[in-house]
Amino acid sequence: MAIREIVVVPDAVLRKKCKTVTKFDENLQTLIDDMVETMRAAPGVGLAAPQIGVAERVIVVEYYEDEEAAESSDDDANFTKRLYTIVNPEITRKSADVEVGTEGCLSIPGFLGDVERHLAITIKGQNRFGQPITLKLKEWTARIFQHEIDHLYGVLFTDLATKIWKPEGEYEDNV
Repeated sequence: MAIREIVVVPDAVLRKKCKTVTKFDENLQTLIDDMVETMRAAPGVGLAAPQIGVAERVIVVEYYEDEEAAESSDDDANFTKRLYTIVNPEITRKSADVEVGTEGCLSIPGFLGDVERHLAITIKGQNRFGQPITLKLKEWTARIFQHEIDHLYGVLFTDLATKIWKPEGEYEDNV
């Protein structure tokens, strides 16, 4: 496993529509492992393959199962993180209900934006070994997945944001 460089705007790979993964080989396993290590080192809660310069349909997401409780605690060791690795993800259902929330991005450091997202989604894709999976996601988790899947189409949160700003002080929020 290796930490890879996260590409930032205006790198052209961030605007490419990514290729469908067809080979579930050792190269894919290395890519996924490197993505997880890179995401954790950043630190972030999600990472799409184009963010490390690879135009393939792969995302990784990791977050606390109870994000709100973990954030308000002094000891996050008592909380479980859940790791997802999804190959060829597709959103197959979206709730009619939407909500505006603040997002940031490892590929657009130093900026935040207000983005409207669906509150619940269903995703179909494959796990790292090519087996089909379906996920029903809501709220914060659905937001993270929508953000990462947008990367696979060359869409950045700044394209969707109704307001973009540079927060004062150190930049910590990464989606």
